[in-house]
Amino acid sequence: MKLNNYNLATMTVKELLKALDTSLKGLPLDEIQRRQEEFGRNVIEYKKEKSVFQIILEAFLSPFSLVLIALAIISYATEYLLVAPDKKDATSAVIIITLVLISAALEIVQKIHAKRSIDSLDHMVEVTSNIIREGKAEEIPTEEIVLGDIIHLSAGDMLPADVRLIESKDLFISQTPLTGESALVEKRALGKIEEEEADMESQTMAYMGTEVVSGTGIGVVVRLANDTLFGDVAKRLQASPIKTNFEKGVEATSHLLIKLMVIIAPLVILINGFSTGSWVQALLFGISVAVGLTPEMLPVIVNSNLIRGAKRLSEKGTIVKDMNAIQNFGAIDILCTDKTGTLTRDNISLEYYLNSSGEEDFEILKFAYYNSSLQTGLKNVIDRAIIRRGEKELSLNDLIARKIDEIPFDFARRRLSVLVQKRDKQVLITKGAIEEMLDVSDKILIKGQVKELTTDERIRVLNYIQSLNTEGLRVLGLSVKEISSSDLEISLEDENEMTLIGYLAFLDPPKEGAKEAIAALAREKVQVKVLTGDNQYVTQAICRQVGIDADDFLTGDQVELMNDEELSRASEDYKIFVKLNPTQKARLVRLMRKAGYAVGFLGDGINDSPAMREADVGISVDNAVDIAKESADLVLLEKDLGILEQGVVNGREIFGNIMKYIKITVSSNFGNIFSVLLASIFLPFLPMQPMQLLFLNLIYDISCLSIPFDKMDQEYLRQPQRLDSGGVRRFMVWFGPISSIFDILTFLVLYFVIIPKSLGGGYLNLTLYEQLIFVSIFHTGWYLVSLWTQTLVLYTLRTEKMPFLQSKPSLPMFLVTGLTVAAGTIIPYTKLGVALDFRPMPPEFWYYLLVVVFLYLLLTTVLKNIYVRKYKKLL
Repeated sequence: MKLNNYNLATMTVKELLKALDTSLKGLPLDEIQRRQEEFGRNVIEYKKEKSVFQIILEAFLSPFSLVLIALAIISYATEYLLVAPDKKDATSAVIIITLVLISAALEIVQKIHAKRSIDSLDHMVEVTSNIIREGKAEEIPTEEIVLGDIIHLSAGDMLPADVRLIESKDLFISQTPLTGESALVEKRALGKIEEEEADMESQTMAYMGTEVVSGTGIGVVVRLANDTLFGDVAKRLQASPIKTNFEKGVEATSHLLIKLMVIIAPLVILINGFSTGSWVQALLFGISVAVGLTPEMLPVIVNSNLIRGAKRLSEKGTIVKDMNAIQNFGAIDILCTDKTGTLTRDNISLEYYLNSSGEEDFEILKFAYYNSSLQTGLKNVIDRAIIRRGEKELSLNDLIARKIDEIPFDFARRRLSVLVQKRDKQVLITKGAIEEMLDVSDKILIKGQVKELTTDERIRVLNYIQSLNTEGLRVLGLSVKEISSSDLEISLEDENEMTLIGYLAFLDPPKEGAKEAIAALAREKVQVKVLTGDNQYVTQAICRQVGIDADDFLTGDQVELMNDEELSRASEDYKIFVKLNPTQKARLVRLMRKAGYAVGFLGDGINDSPAMREADVGISVDNAVDIAKESADLVLLEKDLGILEQGVVNGREIFGNIMKYIKITVSSNFGNIFSVLLASIFLPFLPMQPMQLLFLNLIYDISCLSIPFDKMDQEYLRQPQRLDSGGVRRFMVWFGPISSIFDILTFLVLYFVIIPKSLGGGYLNLTLYEQLIFVSIFHTGWYLVSLWTQTLVLYTLRTEKMPFLQSKPSLPMFLVTGLTVAAGTIIPYTKLGVALDFRPMPPEFWYYLLVVVFLYLLLTTVLKNIYVRKYKKLL
């Protein structure tokens, strides 16, 4: 069934249905199954998760893995292929490949686990469409839609495929995802278009990924997945996704280490080659130094933190759609939110139906009921509240009326009109925001008499509405107008010269726990700003009840008059923004981000979607409209600020544990650079054999696997956190030299004191055999000092506080690092130690080891306190 040869926009409905072998009643089930088998799922290919093979390939082709593989090849060639048979030794190459395999295997397991977890979570955030099949309307998952399906469209829907319209009523669609243009486009189901039009200009076509803002329509699915216009655009734009600030920071840090490796490794090779005369050994040692400078466990640490974080967030009611959003979640310092359902219970009730004199009047309820129940667009919480109250209090006869036509709600007019026939009259009933209703009304009904709506009357109405607003009541106006019975259609021009007959007052009380949640977010240094389409009086009343400063506000009209510089300054000063349209919400978020803030946006409506896309983190809820869920990075199972506060804290904890590995490992590696360079210059032998250095690196990496399970101090969790590559460099310069100082001290003590005392003389005075023992003891001593210091310093640098006394590590971290140090210390006394050319150390060394570890941790602690006082932050 190939439709590409048809100009779908110009076909008649009859031709279209025939070409697709379908009908207005929809497809039969057996034909649906056949088409699903023939055409596959309605899923854009670029959105599919990577295959297991791709995950495996990427794990071995990461920059660090490629560097290690290259080093392993060089090591294997110089130690095995290019040497005499009796000197062949592939140990170093095996250790390097082991490092690659461990890192890659852990990354592969984590990513496959993440893939399965996200797949299962996706089912919890299912997007559906209203499809007609065998004459019945059903909510069908969008991926199960087939060619020829009949689809019903209404406000809030996202187009799941390319659709040819066959019926429409005031259908306005946002094509921003495809065109970037914010203006709405009206779509019409014309029987035939005489002139061929370009795709995006076709009035009879609605395209996948676009959004229904208002109105209704019925259409036929004509293109799926990659065959759609959206799919074609996606294929051309899928090259490289935008990187988060965190990803850029990790990349910058990785490149810094690789640059250092490229500079230092050749220097080490040259110095050792000239000083020892053994260029092969110098080359192997240089390779080992390069491996030591490569943080090959960085992808594993990052991924394990993100996966563990996503799992914890899901346990707390947050579904992670984009894994990289977790860091941004911990970084946000401004949370923008709508009002309804977040600060309030999202359980709106119609409290009062009042005539223009302020008295309850069943006629007002009756007209409001007709307007809400007979309109065919998205029935929001306001409509549902009116319908509930009407069904409860009106008689059966009062509930019956016939709809003739309607003008759906949109965010420009902020009102909705329905033309109904009741007995022998046709009445246009319009409800909407009070200011907009005053704009289209020139008369007012007072005590049964229609009077002119004078300026004084307008002021009286506005003052009365304001008094209701200050009590936390949201008020809509209701106007009517008789229409000639010969007119069966209405247009926007009919919304004028109406008669204001009354008001509808709604109550949505503050949510229990909202005040506590706002206070908790404030403790975490997250500002809450309210961006709402509601008026200032209702918004201020609610905000005061939940503890948000509500004295000052900006309206949408004021926002519109400001240039970007003025609005950027105002966005920092104000916490409440009222009567905003969707474009204004998005503009505010964009300017906050431009000013340097990390911004989250919580929303669930059509009007929130543009702002969610502009935010660092778009947050939606499970019962949101399709557009909002598709725009979100995170989906809350409950629209509750308390859950958000937990998610922010969890995001910061994940970020903190990643920073522990990055900063501590980078500083340790940086310190080792100077140690190796100085040792290469002054020692008559290598400070450590290549395979010993590689083994030390492997042991340290194993101990770092416990970092994702560590805890963060509460003080750290109460500040927004972001990766600053400048901060990483600063940390490296401050703490790296400490490692070098104690390495050099160890070289001196081993070379001039401990080993000469044990062997009865200095290195140059010993026999060749004794020199070999001297070198082996030296290597073992530096290995043990390095193992103890760089592993135990994790406890000191994991917190700004005094380790163990003021800040205890997690049990997994304590056990893994403790067992790693213990196992690594025993190695020289085992057969593996013999294979690595380690030797048991003299008794006096152990006294030195305890003293040097104590002094190392003491100096690190002193310098840490100075660093924190100077820069106000450690990690």
